[in-house]
Amino acid sequence: MPNGYTGNILHVNLTTGELAIEHPDEAFYRNYMGGSAMGMHYVLKETPPGVDPLSPENVMALCTGVVTATPIAGQSRITTVAKSPLTGCIGDSQGGGFFPAELKFSGFDGVVVKGRSAEPVYLWLHNGEAELRQAGHLWGLTTGETEDQLKEELDDKRIEVLQIGPAGENLVRFAAIISMSNRANGRTGMGAVMGSKQLKAIVARGKQKPRIADSASFKRLQKLGKADLSPTGMEFFGKYGTPGVTAPQHQAGGLPTYNFNSGAFDQIEEIDGERLYNNYLRGHESDEQNRKGRDTCFSCMVKCKRVTELTEGPYQTDEKYGGPEYETIATFGSYCGISEMEAIIRANALCNMYGMDTISCGATIAWAMECWAEGKLTAKDTGGIDLGYGNAESMVLLTKMIAEREGFGAILAEGSQKAAETIGRGTEEHLITCKGQEMPAHMPQVKRSLGIIYAVNPFGADHESSEHDESYKAYPKRMEEIGLANPQPKLALNKEMMRFAMVTQHLYSAIDSLSLCAFVFGPSWQLFSSQSIVDLVRAVTGWDVDIEEILKVGERRLNMLRAFNSREGIGREADTLPRKLFSRPLEGGKSDGHILDRDEWEAALEEYYRLCKWSAESGHPSREKLEALGLGWVVTENETLAGVI
Repeated sequence: MPNGYTGNILHVNLTTGELAIEHPDEAFYRNYMGGSAMGMHYVLKETPPGVDPLSPENVMALCTGVVTATPIAGQSRITTVAKSPLTGCIGDSQGGGFFPAELKFSGFDGVVVKGRSAEPVYLWLHNGEAELRQAGHLWGLTTGETEDQLKEELDDKRIEVLQIGPAGENLVRFAAIISMSNRANGRTGMGAVMGSKQLKAIVARGKQKPRIADSASFKRLQKLGKADLSPTGMEFFGKYGTPGVTAPQHQAGGLPTYNFNSGAFDQIEEIDGERLYNNYLRGHESDEQNRKGRDTCFSCMVKCKRVTELTEGPYQTDEKYGGPEYETIATFGSYCGISEMEAIIRANALCNMYGMDTISCGATIAWAMECWAEGKLTAKDTGGIDLGYGNAESMVLLTKMIAEREGFGAILAEGSQKAAETIGRGTEEHLITCKGQEMPAHMPQVKRSLGIIYAVNPFGADHESSEHDESYKAYPKRMEEIGLANPQPKLALNKEMMRFAMVTQHLYSAIDSLSLCAFVFGPSWQLFSSQSIVDLVRAVTGWDVDIEEILKVGERRLNMLRAFNSREGIGREADTLPRKLFSRPLEGGKSDGHILDRDEWEAALEEYYRLCKWSAESGHPSREKLEALGLGWVVTENETLAGVI
């Protein structure tokens, strides 16, 4: 068994109830490192082409990474991959908390799930053993209720539970997988895949700590402490969390407002991260937010997770459901023209209770609000619900209706793109989707190379799949570590910015394969550098890796994701941004008048393809590129793919 790993991959066939443990060799682990890349190995090998994402044949892989469960900040992450019911493309979603570490402690590096159970079940993993247990009594419970029930049933308060809520059971197409009742594998609808299999939860408990090859080197990396947080920006990040960027985004003209029609929100002071910290974090009444209102992931000193609690008023919320991230504040807030922080906190709690992606949920409601404002939706469509911008009560009501597939919520539960196809009447003109996935809260009109990544990313628009444009100038030393030494002007969309986009995409792809936290290990927050990733992998495994090998792992994972889409007939035609970004200038704030130029954007896209060695005509990775990455088998084992590459 390689250092850092358990050496065990659990295969679960829910149709037959069969459980089998695979013991991959060291070459397998070094090739993929873990996370998304490792999961894609199984998805590409075992998922038939053209499969319905909600069918038993859709294989789902959940994988930890090479340093997961070691005592260092930013390592407790897990990635889920499967075909997405939201987009029809590959689905990929990461989450943190304590479950990823506990999964490895329980004796497994990953779990590969196929089939569909005849009745609801949960998977119980403990000290290298696995069993399926009946879960009918848990079906219909919220995430908090399920976790409480399982802790009582197993008589162990230290178990960790990865589960779906009622939204996953109801096959909401952007349903999330939730742990700790407040950590989400949120994007691409992986909760609906789990729900379609009638798998309610995976429960883990164990004491099998991974071996570390070089303890002395590991301890040197581990010694980062409080004194290191301030100069790296992590002290600010820990205190305010991701909501700390809400006001700066507004000031830069990059806070999506009124469904991406503006980059500035007039009531920003009502929803910024400082207000959340001062007025809503648990313990704020006695200035004890740092002790009571900030949570963390396994072995992480940053403590960026928000804990909110509302005990009065119409939006009362239990602390167990955490608090909103920046993306949640933006999607339920400025996207919808809503300035009531209490309503945003409640919507976030509902998403965690029911198990839904806050980005897609909030953005889908914002799309409906713009359709209402343009007269393309009426009270007849919504069942009498007023969807005017700024209507917090309607937003919260719709969030619950979506989770329960009730009334107009059942249409929105399909995601905005499928909802537009159902409704028609020009509602598609207001979509802010890429490949069918709603865009997160960073604007391509302001972060233009990020917009290219939104378009080409295999699982749809994602804000953590590359470094953001401003970082090239802001963090020159960190950029030089990965071969980027020619910072470009703001808003540049030239060849060097495409190289910046591609190289940082490979780095973030590697971070998702090693299952690391992009905030702790990404270049912008700078707690750990790219070289620190190399040093950490060396210390844990004993492998003589370098930054080129780490980046190659990221490139390999990216091309596997892309090859899956190619096999499904998805190529360049899907690599685009919403129409309105090219046709409607932004209004107000610092980005007033900003609009994307189609010709310039298409030229940048072609340069990106050239750098990646993908076909400029089809967008598919070349056979030569796949073979160079050790992925020749992806073509030879997939007749459908061989026909298009």
